[in-house]
This record gives sequence, structure tokens and C-alpha cells, in this order.
Amino acid sequence: MPRLMKLIRRLSALTLPLALSGCNLVVMSPSGDIAVQQRDLILVSVALMLLIIVPVICLTLYFAWHYRRSNTTAKYDPEWHHSTRLEVVIWSAPLAIIIALGAVTWVSTHQLDPYRPLDRIDAERPVTAETKPITIEVVALDWKWLFLYPEQGIATVNEIAAPIDTPIEFKITGSTVMNSFYIPALAGQIYAMPGMQTKLHAVMNKEGVYEGFSANYSGDGFSGMRFKFHGLSNAGFADWVSRVKSQGSTLNRDAYLKLERPSSRVPVTYYAAVENGLYEAILNLCVKPGQMCVNEMMHIDMMGGAGVDSEENRQRLEYDTRWAVDAGPGATHPATGHGAKQGQEAEGVNAPAAAADEGHEGHGAAPDQLNTNPKP
Repeated sequence: MPRLMKLIRRLSALTLPLALSGCNLVVMSPSGDIAVQQRDLILVSVALMLLIIVPVICLTLYFAWHYRRSNTTAKYDPEWHHSTRLEVVIWSAPLAIIIALGAVTWVSTHQLDPYRPLDRIDAERPVTAETKPITIEVVALDWKWLFLYPEQGIATVNEIAAPIDTPIEFKITGSTVMNSFYIPALAGQIYAMPGMQTKLHAVMNKEGVYEGFSANYSGDGFSGMRFKFHGLSNAGFADWVSRVKSQGSTLNRDAYLKLERPSSRVPVTYYAAVENGLYEAILNLCVKPGQMCVNEMMHIDMMGGAGVDSEENRQRLEYDTRWAVDAGPGATHPATGHGAKQGQEAEGVNAPAAAADEGHEGHGAAPDQLNTNPKP
């Protein structure tokens, strides 16, 4: 029987590598410099902790074996109660490791701050004054990803591309619930929230196609909220931009309001042109005509408040895509008991794109109180 148990343990040890062979350890084998530094931080942290864990486990096993009942040669001293040398080892070693781990974490927290512009392309190449970054605006929708390229004047759905060895500045927001923008081979995850903008600075150092997805559960279509990141050469990126411009349509406010409606597993879509100011309108939740932008309301508050116009402004600030028509399945049922979707067309969905040129960027003239002086 003991031999049989020993054989089973050995076979189990042999099957472990086979089980792990199917795992995608992209976090530990990244292709972008930020992700590489994050991987190194994980390895250093684990190594520092193992300096305590391994000796403790080994000593535990040794004590259990050495002081077993059958070992009559083991010294037994029931009066022993203190050892200064042992106390020094027990307390100084963990304290030193905690100090080292804290120092490493402190430096890495500031060095890998996602809002901090990059100072290097990789470990051997710094960012110089001639290095020009690329800006990509990211919008998390239900349940797909919208990427806007303000410098190239294009947009895509569920596909993103960038030249390698070029710093990327991501500006990230959302339209409904919170999501998490994550490309494991590139950098860590960053949350996307409506009415807010988060940032991520990163760089891809190897050509290839990498997986991206939402790392935060956001509803019925969450499992299909995935996209591909294409790391390309400069020439390959230029060809990709040309292909988008030759195959895509125009992304104006009307097209965006239709795209914003909940839908699952949306195929890759290209937009050859993007209406000016669309990302800012998405960020400030005022794409539909007649809505007040969040930054306008913030300015009103800063100037002392709107007074009698507060109720009207509140109505213009209401924003909830759950009431859009033709929405996908599985939408959240609000606590009020109303259905998650109504069969009423969202206001301004079919309005002509020219409406964006009227008034204040397509959402009505700015309220009078924007130009008032602060209250005394």
C-alpha cells in the first residue's frame, strides 16, 4: 500500500506540467516595456517573500521529523523558554524583507504610474525630445470597445493598432457601467467609467497580435467584450490607417448614438472620419442634442450655482442609455420596476449630423449662468 501511494504521488507530479502547458502565461511573458516592469515587480516581490516562506516550511518539516516520538536522541528541555539569538533572527529577517519590499513597491508605484508619461522605450532606449507619442481615445460601450484616433481622424470598433516602439497615451472613458481596459501583453488594467477620464501610458516593443478585453464584469454581453491589439511597424501602421480610411464610414453623433445601444459580439467596424468634438461629448455625457455637458455643470457650480435654473439643468443632465430602443438582451432591470428598455426612439438619434454645427456643439446653446460672476 505505501508503494502504491508513492507511485500515485509521482504520477501526479508528472501530470502537473502537462496541465499547466495549456495555460496562457502572457502576464509573465509580456511584449511591452510597462508590462515587463510589472512582471519584474511580481518576480522580485515573490522572491523576497520566499526568503521567509521557504525557510519556515523547511524548518517546520525538519522539526516534525527531528522531534518525532521515535527519535529518542532528540534533546528534550521542558524548562527552555527564551533565546536572544533566535529572537533576533525571528524578528530581524522579516523586518528587513518588509523594508526591502516596501522600498521596491514605493519606487515601482511612482515609476509605473499609468498617468505618468513614459521616459523610456525599453531598458536600453530612453524617450527623447524627438519621440512623438500616439494618442488613442478609448470608450467602453455595452458590450464593445470604441477606439478613436484624433491625430489620424479615424475610429474602430473592437480592433486597435499602434506602431511598436512608440509611446501610446490612452485616454479612457465609458458610456454606462464601469469596465476595465486590459491588454495583458502591454500594461496593467485601467478602469473605464462614464463621465470620467482615466489615462494609461504604455509602449509595445514586439510586432504581433495580442488579446485585449474587459477585466470587470459589466452585464449580459461581458464575455464577448474582447478585441485585438495589433503591434505593427511604422509602415504597417500607415497601411492599417489607409485601410481604415478606405473601408470605413463616418462616425458622427447620429452614428454614435446607434452604436451606443447595447449589443453583443459586434464585428470589427471601421470609421474613416470622426466628427469633431465627439470624444469630448462622450466624456461629458452630452452627445444627444439638448443635453447639458458635465463640464458645463461643473463650471456652473464653480461660479456659485444656477439658482432658479437648477431644475431645468438637472433634467438636461439626465443620461441613461438603458432607455434606448433596440437594445440587446439582459439589460439591468432598475429598482423602480420599470422595464429595462422602452420602445421609444432616443431623442436626437435620427437627427441630421448638421445639428452638431448649431448652437453649442450640437447640444444646445450654453446656459446664461455659465457667464455669470461668482456669488459674493
